[in-house]
Amino acid sequence: MSVPQLNDEHRGEEILAVFDTAFGELLAADPAAFRVKFRKMAASAFAFYRGTACLFYHDLDAEKRGGPYLDERTSRVWIHGDLHAENFGTYMDANGRLIFNVNDFDEAYVGPFTWDLKRFAASVALIGYAKALGDDQISELVRVYAAAYRERIHALATGAKSDEVPPFTLDTAEGPLLGALREARALTRFGLLESMTEIRDFERRFTEGGGSVELDAATRYKVLAAFDGYLETLPEASLDRPDSYRVKDVVGRRGIGIGSAGLPSYNILLEGHTDALENDVVIYIKQAQTPAVSRHITDPEIRDYFQHEGHRTVISQRALQQHADPWLGWTELGGAGQLVAEISPYAVDLDWSDIDDPEEIAAVVADLGRATATMHGAADDQSGESLVPFSTERAIDAAIAADEDGFAELLVDFAHSYGARARADHQTFVDLFRNGRIPGL
Repeated sequence: MSVPQLNDEHRGEEILAVFDTAFGELLAADPAAFRVKFRKMAASAFAFYRGTACLFYHDLDAEKRGGPYLDERTSRVWIHGDLHAENFGTYMDANGRLIFNVNDFDEAYVGPFTWDLKRFAASVALIGYAKALGDDQISELVRVYAAAYRERIHALATGAKSDEVPPFTLDTAEGPLLGALREARALTRFGLLESMTEIRDFERRFTEGGGSVELDAATRYKVLAAFDGYLETLPEASLDRPDSYRVKDVVGRRGIGIGSAGLPSYNILLEGHTDALENDVVIYIKQAQTPAVSRHITDPEIRDYFQHEGHRTVISQRALQQHADPWLGWTELGGAGQLVAEISPYAVDLDWSDIDDPEEIAAVVADLGRATATMHGAADDQSGESLVPFSTERAIDAAIAADEDGFAELLVDFAHSYGARARADHQTFVDLFRNGRIPGL
């Protein structure tokens, strides 16, 4: 991708226009939340990149009708939508196994598979730059990622057995991935509950303060009605013990993640799988956001497939993530689609702060390439959804096979060009923010 040479003022106005489209309504409703979000984004070029998927897809928009390795099928793959190097971590799957893989599916949609790969490649360039790696070292890391992705996609496409492409578990993971899984295993549901709740009158309740907001009677009624709607979206296997869904307490929440500024959120405390107080479960109901990529995919079949953004997020996650969270579902509240999921006590994000040795970085990047390929391969005609009615791994494998040599270099060139773009945009953004140029703040 060639980066257009725009002066800072021109690019600044372009960034503000994209922000207005992506964040305008939410920012107007809750400017304080966006001041927090933008201060986090100001901290580094990578933090800025994490918070601006909207700008990334705006810049890729010219490629939406074609590009290398894209055809009718590979342009209609279920994609993560915000695939960067920090969107990987641990989760407990529906079978009780701790898995390391891609997480955070708020931006998931259907589009060109190369968009995921490019977003990840640019994030590698930003991390490499922050760790003072040379351009040649960054290029090699992107090639390692591309090769691992290519190898895994080919294995899946040619019918590799499941034991030949196992998930990253406590038995199969190595290095920092294994470290994250071991850290997750040491966590407990009791520890999570202790941090959020207390025992009052022999029953568990949310602790006052700490980001919790007490609800008035009318709001509580609406949230509980939305909860009833959520129950209807769960798989039958998740409803084996009806008492699991007995509501003990409900609160509003403040201070959720960098990507969810301004979105209403609620926590609900449930009985869980047994009557024991240490097995209570906390789920959240969060207004789902419009994914950035959807503004650049005009296919009405894709858009009309989803009831609302909560439904889209859940269906996408179930397609992309094998054996997803059994508490995962959707509902509506106040006319808006909502995502519902457990606040997992076993979630640990990949921590890049101590991954500094180039060889160790390369090993991690290779594993993330394999994880990306596994994710793309899961979401197809075998996923139970009709939106992508073909084998994605075979379609991607055939597209890459047509130009093996150019595949890695496409990602290398993009990583360097967009990495430089993001670093320059970060500085422009900081200047806009600190000088009061962002409307509404």
